[in-house]
Amino acid sequence: MMRRERAARWAIAVPMMLLAIATIYPILFGLNVSLKTRKDYVLDRLGATQTINLQNYADAWTNADMGRYFLNTITVTVVSVALILLLASMCGYALSHLSFRGSKVAFLIILAMMMIPFQVIMVPTVKVMSDLGLIDTFPGLIIAYVAQYLPFTVYFMTSYYSGIPREMTEAARVDGNGLFGVWWRIMVPTGKPALISMGILNALFIWNDILIALLLMQSPEKRTVMVGVSTLRGQYPDNVPTYIAGVMLAVLPIIVIYLVFQRQITAGVTAGATKG
Repeated sequence: MMRRERAARWAIAVPMMLLAIATIYPILFGLNVSLKTRKDYVLDRLGATQTINLQNYADAWTNADMGRYFLNTITVTVVSVALILLLASMCGYALSHLSFRGSKVAFLIILAMMMIPFQVIMVPTVKVMSDLGLIDTFPGLIIAYVAQYLPFTVYFMTSYYSGIPREMTEAARVDGNGLFGVWWRIMVPTGKPALISMGILNALFIWNDILIALLLMQSPEKRTVMVGVSTLRGQYPDNVPTYIAGVMLAVLPIIVIYLVFQRQITAGVTAGATKG
């Protein structure tokens, strides 16, 4: 019995260790390269750096206009996530606790939308945005992000809210709360773990996006950080450490956010799966 338990533990531990190494190694490798001088990188690409060259980070930040790109990305991310959470929370409440004609059909449509990759609707999206005059505008990019990530968030919030007893909402209605009052006083506070989890995950998705931003934003001054950092490769074709330093600057907020909020992400996702 003990042998079986140990074998089962190793069967789980080994793949997890390999996955952890595969995840951490690119970050450590990138950090190592970003601290090298151009000469050190040419002489020894894989070896550990012998110096700490922070000039690469200064060059990447200044020459790629990273400050503007960060501001653009933060603005788009905050507004997009706020809209996604607002709409998803309301839709989740309606689909899980309100009885109305077409609710099941609406939920099935949301499930179907989750299965459509953006590449399939890429051309129609650009065409619609162009017809509406939203190409190369932040509102257009925000609308695209909301449309892309809202279906999964609605599905998750519906699943989470389904675990809330109807007696709670009915009692709130008896106390004189309308639909909005029940949503604001009961559903939002109760769904806080799921909302925090979905907010963080959607922020990471939007921050990491390149394809949608590349399609819709054409002006250099309106680029997001992930699109902007890609231009460093053209500016420094022979200076890989500076380019990698720009990449590390772009991914640093993602790493920090995940490390700080990993418990909230895990708790929210686990609670949503359990309640669903």
